[in-house]
Amino acid sequence: MAKIESKTKSVKYINSIDKVKVLSAKELKSLEKVCNIYSFRANDYYLNLIDWANENDPIKRIIIPDENEIDDNGNLDACNEKAITVAPGVQHKYKHTALLLCNETCGGFCRYCFRKRLFMDNNAEVALDTTAGIQYIKNHSQITNVLLTGGDPLLLSTLRLESIIKDLHQIEHVKIIRIGTKMTSFNPMRITEDDALFRMLRKYSTPEKRIYIMTHFDHPNELTKEAIDAIHTLNDAGVTLCNQCPILKGVNDDPNILAELYNKLAFNGCTPYYAFQCRPTAGNKPYAVPITRAYYLFEESKKYASGTAIRAKYVMSHATGKVEIIGVDEKHIYIKYHRAQNTDRIGKVFVYKRDDNAYWLDDLEPVY
Repeated sequence: MAKIESKTKSVKYINSIDKVKVLSAKELKSLEKVCNIYSFRANDYYLNLIDWANENDPIKRIIIPDENEIDDNGNLDACNEKAITVAPGVQHKYKHTALLLCNETCGGFCRYCFRKRLFMDNNAEVALDTTAGIQYIKNHSQITNVLLTGGDPLLLSTLRLESIIKDLHQIEHVKIIRIGTKMTSFNPMRITEDDALFRMLRKYSTPEKRIYIMTHFDHPNELTKEAIDAIHTLNDAGVTLCNQCPILKGVNDDPNILAELYNKLAFNGCTPYYAFQCRPTAGNKPYAVPITRAYYLFEESKKYASGTAIRAKYVMSHATGKVEIIGVDEKHIYIKYHRAQNTDRIGKVFVYKRDDNAYWLDDLEPVY
């Protein structure tokens, strides 16, 4: 396996595809066209997880561009998050939950990212100054949990992250603070080598106000010794860990791989939470799996996983709500609203004609 050279103990970030010297000149030339549209970012730790001799390596699929991305001219805001943006950096879609977009970069840019628009020029959706956002949350007592996202909040300094968490912790009606992160995959040393982060999480994750870390592991190969150490460190800090990831073509669209991922997560104290349908964001089509196939492989994976590992739900985050795919038969696809803007839909089952080429709810024809 080829290695990306790292001359320092700290992780070295790479923001240009031509810095990935393992790639040939021909590959670099074809991928530069993609990177001119959709940004590239990685680091030496994560790139070293790739078996460069394997053309279909799953980690490579996650982080290295695919030239077919530019053939998909879909919507950059596929779920219309603009419509639910209510204050600088704040999205409020569901009654009890608010999202606070507090950082505009990540430890790496997943090629299938549904918020890749944030990494483009002229983005103004992220609020690095969270004052107005926190005031909005303070003014809306129905909000009981807040998700810090972006971008990746764990790329903020611990001091800055603590200031945000402290402000939220002081709001009486906020009972849960969630941190969405892929740093456990991209750079687990951010967690294991920062004692201040550990102390801060222990301080603010209390029985009355719990901190949840929403990890993002897509494939078992991401669960290195360093990553598992990070999971254990977070568990020791008193936070609750849940994992969510999309079902991705060429990465985890295999029931054995998905089961292995879920088992390893559960064995190490990180609960499988959501398996997402890949959102139809511009550039994402090369990574998407049709709904019918994704449903069957997700259900098949449960045969190979322990009881604690099969608690994930297969859902899509549609503009109208979080839709759970609960069944497929010869003629129909059955969905249920797990969450919805229109609360009358929550818990109700809807039936659509089965279409094995459908990738999204909008592709399906309703029956009733």
